[in-house]
Amino acid sequence: MRLLPSARPAPSADSSTPREQRSLFGEILDWMLAPLLLLWPMSVALTWLVAQNIAARPYDRDLGQLAHMVSRQMAVELAANPGLPVRLPESAAVLLRSDEVDRVYFQVLDAQGRLITGDRDLPPVDGERSAPGELAWRDAEVRGEPVRVVSLRPLQVDGNASQPWPVALVQVAETLDKRSRLATEIIKGVILPQFVILPLAVLLVWFALARGIAPLNQLQQRIRQRESHDLSPIEEHDAPEEVAPLVRSINDLLARLDQSMGAQKHFLADAAHQLKTPLAGLRTQAELAQREIDAGGDVRSVRRSLQQISLSSQRAAHMVNQLLAMARAEDHEQAQRRQVFGLVRLAIDTVQDFVPRAMEKRIDLGYEGPDASERVAKLLGQPLLVRELVRNLVDNALQYTPEGGTVTVRVFADPFGQVMVLQVEDNGPGIAPAERELVFQPFYRGLGTNVDGSGLGLAIVKEIADKHGATVSIEYARQTPQHEGLGTLITCRFPIAPAVPAA
Repeated sequence: MRLLPSARPAPSADSSTPREQRSLFGEILDWMLAPLLLLWPMSVALTWLVAQNIAARPYDRDLGQLAHMVSRQMAVELAANPGLPVRLPESAAVLLRSDEVDRVYFQVLDAQGRLITGDRDLPPVDGERSAPGELAWRDAEVRGEPVRVVSLRPLQVDGNASQPWPVALVQVAETLDKRSRLATEIIKGVILPQFVILPLAVLLVWFALARGIAPLNQLQQRIRQRESHDLSPIEEHDAPEEVAPLVRSINDLLARLDQSMGAQKHFLADAAHQLKTPLAGLRTQAELAQREIDAGGDVRSVRRSLQQISLSSQRAAHMVNQLLAMARAEDHEQAQRRQVFGLVRLAIDTVQDFVPRAMEKRIDLGYEGPDASERVAKLLGQPLLVRELVRNLVDNALQYTPEGGTVTVRVFADPFGQVMVLQVEDNGPGIAPAERELVFQPFYRGLGTNVDGSGLGLAIVKEIADKHGATVSIEYARQTPQHEGLGTLITCRFPIAPAVPAA
């Protein structure tokens, strides 16, 4: 076995950027008001289009009646005066010019498209010809001004289909002032109330949302008014139905926190009880030494008292160190800081550290496994905690192994299970199957053992293994012919770091 020094990697710290806190009230309000504010301009545009259509209908109907009136008047004139040219009666022309707001244009064309009477500025009809007697509306411009034009191809009224009808097309046009005014009035009647309704709707949404969020504020106040030691469940019936799952999750957290705090209180009570023994021994031995010195007693008695003081202080220091190791193993924040490291180097260094103690007890302490210079699979986790795990396993084995015994530390890779295996074997009394789960509890001591210890070693091993996703198993090192077990074999299986595959 070769034991070589190794360079330990420095722990890496993870930096996290705090996220901006979000407001539930503000987010719901945004999702409610944003569609409302987006739909309002669309409502204005649609209202404008509908108002234009509504305003055009009555004036289009009047314009069509004027076209029929011109057609009838022309039919009367042609019946009275069969020859051309003919003119629209003055009464009809006055009727066309009587509008005080808009200007009305008319035009009568023959079959060749020649003007019979009316205005020449009206644009010709484009596209397909309409059926006789049907009205056709279109938008156009006359003298640079937009107009609404209706076209009519009159029916032959004398019943003589063999004679061509002189009037082929009647057009009447009107400017759009009255239509625009009516559309504007409709828009004002519809849009202006919306300027009052929209702020009122926003205010009502705000009030309704604040009223809906009020139970959350009440729940927050009830939680804030609780005492720090009150971990009783929150009443779910007082919370809204949508918040009930959150309340149940909080109650579950409170229950786990209560259980954890109870375990911590029990742990502290046990720790205080365990520390009282070495501290009481220190005080007793110090008082005995003081009496011996005051009475001028034997130097050997004082030396024995000092030796007992040293032993008690070592026990207390060992207890404190194990308590600190347990606290480090339970630190969740520290468990998040992980790095890649080698298990072989940790095992070799730990065996090196315990060689003097093994020599004092005349125990053969050895290591079996790959050399530190060989390329083997790595682990992902906290090397300091894993080192503490190995130290506790070796320390526990040395405590329960009698003088002249053997303790072996093994490290090897299991390529099929994708794990690194750590084994610590001794030839001590072994652990009975009924106690193999109990020994992982803090301060548990095996029955029938007179070995000094705190009962924290294997509890620390279990806590560190769980933090690294490892499994711990205990079995006898070997079986005797009488079917009794001898020695203890503790096996830890660590998952291999995925980023660093085995060589």
